[in-house]
Amino acid sequence: MSKINIKKGDTVVVIAGEDKGKTGRVLAVLRDKDRAIVEGVNIVTKATKPSAQYPQGGLVKKEAPIHISNINLADPKSGKPTRIGVKRENGKVIRIAKKSNQEIK
Repeated sequence: MSKINIKKGDTVVVIAGEDKGKTGRVLAVLRDKDRAIVEGVNIVTKATKPSAQYPQGGLVKKEAPIHISNINLADPKSGKPTRIGVKRENGKVIRIAKKSNQEIK
């Protein structure tokens, strides 16, 4: 299992696959499967039975997990894909975008 530098709430860019070039916010990170769920990316249609949440049932569109290797963090300055560096200041770890050298919040 590799180190995952992407966290919930980060803005990411899809760099490979059907949704290449799309940008979205990370809703969840599935560390054990090396996958992340990104808002508006990898939409699938699922058939659901009627329930309290969906009284009608039918087809529901939702985001499916995408492999972590197919997404890159978006640069805070330009919005383009960038790699992540780490800097330590006063005992705290700060993530930095390699392209613009800016702090990732």
